[in-house]
Amino acid sequence: MTESWKNEEWAKDFWYRGKVTRRRLIGLSAAAAGALGASMLVPAPWRSAFGQAKPYKLGMLQPLSGTAAAGGKTALVGGQMAVDRINKTGGVNGRPIELLVADTESKPDVGRRKVEKLILEDKIDAHAGGYLSNICLACMPVYEEHKVVNMITVCLDTTITTSKCSRYSFRPYDFAPSQAVAIAPYLVNKMGKKWHLAFADYAWGQSTRDAYAEAIKKNGGEIVGTTGVPLGTADMTAFLSKVTPNFDGIFGIFFGQQGISFVTQTFDLGISKKARIAGDGAVAVSTSLPAIGAKGNGFVGVDRYVPVLQGVLNTPYHKKFLEEAKTRLKAIDPSGPLPDRYVQSNYEAINMLKLGMVHSKFQSREDSMKLIEALEGMEVKESDDFPQGDKTLRKEDHQAFVREFVFELENLNYKLLEVVPKEKTVVPSACKFRA
Repeated sequence: MTESWKNEEWAKDFWYRGKVTRRRLIGLSAAAAGALGASMLVPAPWRSAFGQAKPYKLGMLQPLSGTAAAGGKTALVGGQMAVDRINKTGGVNGRPIELLVADTESKPDVGRRKVEKLILEDKIDAHAGGYLSNICLACMPVYEEHKVVNMITVCLDTTITTSKCSRYSFRPYDFAPSQAVAIAPYLVNKMGKKWHLAFADYAWGQSTRDAYAEAIKKNGGEIVGTTGVPLGTADMTAFLSKVTPNFDGIFGIFFGQQGISFVTQTFDLGISKKARIAGDGAVAVSTSLPAIGAKGNGFVGVDRYVPVLQGVLNTPYHKKFLEEAKTRLKAIDPSGPLPDRYVQSNYEAINMLKLGMVHSKFQSREDSMKLIEALEGMEVKESDDFPQGDKTLRKEDHQAFVREFVFELENLNYKLLEVVPKEKTVVPSACKFRA
């Protein structure tokens, strides 16, 4: 494979304009993603700004190839935004952050192998990342075994902070039960009583299905059926065409190409003419809107982040974040996609980790327990670090609670329908940390 892509302007502009100290610079082409092992990205101003200060090594697992590659690449944007900003404003405890990125190839076994290398060979101090829930779940025991703090940045499987929770892992954003609690009243009271749930048939999709089913029932609705679609199945026609049309709405729990297929194929099959179409926010992230097109008009979703300057999101903090993210995304995609929930959560997760490191005076992973104690119960306010809004990182299970946005698609744009305060998204803790 040639490495001519290194010289492309988008690569120079987007990926740090700096020195690559391991293997090769990460690019966004399929060939580049496939070549990725673990790369250390160092911003150009790093050495002059910090002199001989020892850098913190921050590992980051992302799926830069395979099923979830599109989302993994936008997730990496948010992580790099945060690290850039931290290093440009003095680092953490007077030290810079070096970001070591490893491609999971969207496979749990590869992810586990890569994180073991990051910990044992690269000697990372902490980890921030994770996208596919089955990979997060496969890797969590490794962080616990080696006492490395793991700040999860995308994975939404409910069990991560419930039955499979770990003292070493944190989720500084929402999860399915909170999203379900936020949108269920709208679904039942304003869209219809009877719902069919279609979901990606793996860890996240299954646990999310259960959360929405419970919330819909608690609000007086009824689940008339469910349809699981194997992860990676782009053409859902064979599955959706068999759904019995005995419902008021069909709710989709998908991401990436499957999210696009759910919306477009419910339209093509005429389902959206007979029933309302709704879904988890991952179905209609901003980077998917061009492919969804007008077929998505009327889709209703819930998400922690929507890239609009409307209502409570029309703040100087969000405007600054939105503009920088748009600039970075345009450097790798000339169509200029808007940032999505993956950019936002990676950006804010690293900022949350930074605060914990400052408050605990963290020096290395020997201080992991001090860092854990500093993060537990942390409350942060809307700011440049947290443009999405206030959040609370609950001590009992390391699950964060944030405000949620119920939105509707209208001509490739988001229209906010409701803002649900974080206090109304809280659900009981179901975690028991191992001694």
